[in-house]
Amino acid sequence: MPVADNTGTRAGFKPTRQTLGDSLKFLAVVAVLVWLIARGSQQLGYNWQWYQIPRYFFVLQEGRLIAGPLITGLLVTLQITAVSLVLAFGIGLLTAFFRLSDSLMARFVARTYLEIVRNTPLLVQLFFIYFVLAPIVGLGRFTSAVLALSLFEGAYASEILRAGIVSIQRGQWEAARSLGLKTLYCYRLVILPQALRRVLPPLTSQAISLVKDSALVSTIAIYDLTMQGQAIVSETFMVFEVWFVVAAVYLIITIALSAVVNFMEARLQIRT
Repeated sequence: MPVADNTGTRAGFKPTRQTLGDSLKFLAVVAVLVWLIARGSQQLGYNWQWYQIPRYFFVLQEGRLIAGPLITGLLVTLQITAVSLVLAFGIGLLTAFFRLSDSLMARFVARTYLEIVRNTPLLVQLFFIYFVLAPIVGLGRFTSAVLALSLFEGAYASEILRAGIVSIQRGQWEAARSLGLKTLYCYRLVILPQALRRVLPPLTSQAISLVKDSALVSTIAIYDLTMQGQAIVSETFMVFEVWFVVAAVYLIITIALSAVVNFMEARLQIRT
């Protein structure tokens, strides 16, 4: 018993030392980066104006807080991301079903869609939808941006979902069919709940990619967070401050999204 206790104690201390060492290395890297940026800005003669940044988040007028351009752009980014995320999941799930279908036509349509989307840049797809398809169909900027992001991310989400479905043991299908369940109910009640638990981490990575890819909608004059940052820079010439803040906001969004998904994953593991 004493030997086991000593071993457990050593094992308990080891992660702590490793974590402390990793933290010190991280802080050292951050310190070096800050020093390099400060030195470079001094050589350029750059005048830091961090004190002006808060007014681009909120402005106090007549005793009321009014959202500044960065908050307005952030809300547009979150709206585009939320709608695109839901549509991308739906498109990905439908495409995964088509890939697994017995219909030759469904598999052909899904394969064609995947090859086109995955082998062309998102920016080109965005321009094609906005400048070519939108005038014909009558789509606005917001709808064009959401459609481009949804189709692009949905193609990658479909392969993640298909892999999760295929990974389910065949015995699960046989058990579900032995209960008299049709294919749709087999997916909804038996297969998808198990597959989603397995593909949640890669789907999270795809959702984070969607948040970052949403910055491209600024190229079609949608005043999201990135476009608002560009407007502020062109007005004030605060290049470093504005882009540091914009990058930090994107980082906070992605970290928060990862934390929410990690919580959901932990809850699902507890239930199982």
